[in-house]
Amino acid sequence: MLMSYLPRPVWLAGALLALAACNPTFNWREVRPDNTALSLLLPCKPDKAEKTVPLGGQPVPLRMLGCDAGDATFAVAVADIGDATRAEAVLAQWQALTLANMKAGPVGTGAGATQVASFRPPGMATGAPARLVKSSGQRADGRTVAGQAAYFSRGSQLFQVVLYAGVINAEVAETYFSSLKFEPGS
Repeated sequence: MLMSYLPRPVWLAGALLALAACNPTFNWREVRPDNTALSLLLPCKPDKAEKTVPLGGQPVPLRMLGCDAGDATFAVAVADIGDATRAEAVLAQWQALTLANMKAGPVGTGAGATQVASFRPPGMATGAPARLVKSSGQRADGRTVAGQAAYFSRGSQLFQVVLYAGVINAEVAETYFSSLKFEPGS
């Protein structure tokens, strides 16, 4: 047996490393929100929730998948507003409400400013402009939070994909947001 030939600290360290390898912080898995053509990777088994929220001046069912891993929160929310021509205005409202809720800095380029860039998941048809928003602000308990969120639509379905953490790991954010795609033919 190999363990009998190795000093105890060496095989104990090896055993601990093997155990850590079996329990990764980010256990990425592909998920697809119900009744959508969107797929994405989440780093943990998501919880599901649904509630009705006011969007675009009307109550709209909002379906969510989300989980916490590595001191970060990952979530995707889907709302069907029933009218694709209103998607751009409602997405802009949703973005503004989210930024206000987290007390984010104004859109701009200076320190603490919210940055907005174009964003287009593969397979996304033309429609409302899609945006990737990077901001920092405060949690409800006053602690600092960094956020990245993608806002986009497909037909009358609106999507918000968010990542919140004290400090966002660039590699984790890249894995998460680059995984977004619409399945062909759906």
